[in-house]
Amino acid sequence: MNPYLIVGLILIYFLMLMVVSHFTSKKADNADFFSGKNQSPWYLVAFGMIGASLSGVTFISVPGWVGASQFSYMQVVLGYFFGYIVIAQVLMPLYYRLNLVSIYSYLGSRFGQYSYKTGASFFLLSRVIGASFRLFLVANVLQLLVFNQWGVPFFVTVAFTILLIWLYTFKGGIKTIVWTDTLQTLFMLIAVGITIYIISSRLGLGFSELISEVENSDYSQIFFFDDWNDKRHFIKQFLSGMFITIVMTGLDQDMMQKNLTCKNIGEAKKNMYSFSVVLIFVNLAFLVLGALLFIYANKLGIAVPERTDNLFPLIASEHLNLVASIFFILGLIAAAYSSADSALTSLTTSVCVDFLDIENKEEKTRIKLRKQTHLTISFVLFLVILLFNLISDESVISSLFKAAGYTYGPLLGLYAFGLFTKKSVKDKFVPIVCLLSPIISYLLNIYSVELFNGYQFNFEILIVNGLITFAGLFLISKK
Repeated sequence: MNPYLIVGLILIYFLMLMVVSHFTSKKADNADFFSGKNQSPWYLVAFGMIGASLSGVTFISVPGWVGASQFSYMQVVLGYFFGYIVIAQVLMPLYYRLNLVSIYSYLGSRFGQYSYKTGASFFLLSRVIGASFRLFLVANVLQLLVFNQWGVPFFVTVAFTILLIWLYTFKGGIKTIVWTDTLQTLFMLIAVGITIYIISSRLGLGFSELISEVENSDYSQIFFFDDWNDKRHFIKQFLSGMFITIVMTGLDQDMMQKNLTCKNIGEAKKNMYSFSVVLIFVNLAFLVLGALLFIYANKLGIAVPERTDNLFPLIASEHLNLVASIFFILGLIAAAYSSADSALTSLTTSVCVDFLDIENKEEKTRIKLRKQTHLTISFVLFLVILLFNLISDESVISSLFKAAGYTYGPLLGLYAFGLFTKKSVKDKFVPIVCLLSPIISYLLNIYSVELFNGYQFNFEILIVNGLITFAGLFLISKK
């Protein structure tokens, strides 16, 4: 695909986002940036959250993951659904009742300042890692398709990507993102639908033949019950999906900040229920796309890249028509921006509210601090992406969830202890518990085969991490 066409598409898409940003950020203040003044329509938030939840990781990695894991990811997705129910019934009513801007303020009122700062710190670490992984994936594809041909260094590609996101979010914040996410979700879903249609046409498959081809392939097995030590076992993946959702949505400022822009808890619940149902079918579509990519590659003798994350970009850019290539690029950009823009905003919100106490400062100081923080966070993401580029050697989605298993575990333990017990804790010891928990979890994961008779942890290490944190909090608790 012509690199000039790719850059042209990026710039046109970016201009569309800038137009949306212009109209949504008029007379925007800090309240608009952080909470949208609680005026977002629930259906708009729900549709936009699809793109934010999927991101570039799902867009690229899930189709590539089918080759090794088949459709086992659907077991995780089913767990997601029940996780969203827990969020709607337990966490969101709490956040609305306390009228929170940063959800980690709850930890301060429940346990104390050490717990509050610890929870916010783990979010910052978790979200910086997650956002960097996602942006790295997209920058890597742009580097492969465009900037390598021009001799542009990778760090310039990364800087260019982050700069575009910063430009349309620095003023309107979450108020802008609720609207831009809607546009980006639309482009992402269109890209997947068109790619499935074009590959099916190339293979001479109608709709019913497409279903049969995928169903009869080596990639379509969803449920795995036979071997308890298999990382794909249903119980492991279902529970992992449920708890990943609870922590990466319900205990994550990024995702909750969108939900908290709804007018009231009733509308926020409508958003969560509708979004969770639609997300099941959207993820299934991505898995079908993955199976088709491998089937297409096998029938045409296309060598599958060693890093299967690159299979979708390879086929879309070199082995399909121009329409597929164009929508792949648009879908990729939409996927990247829909998660990265909200991550940048939520990180800015957490630093300002949780650490800089921005709500107790004068308006001029608030605006200045917010803009400085927004710029600083952008630079931090830039540095972490470059670091990840040096050490990455496996599927990005696997890396993302592995990291989340360690960094979100303490958050899971803190909130579970706060919600399901009435005990208080010796607040100053909470950071120690939350630091030891991921270390112990990591060691258990490394030596699990020897310790647990061949058992291997997968994403469920998140649950173990949360339980260790819970137990540690119990040990330092008081009546």
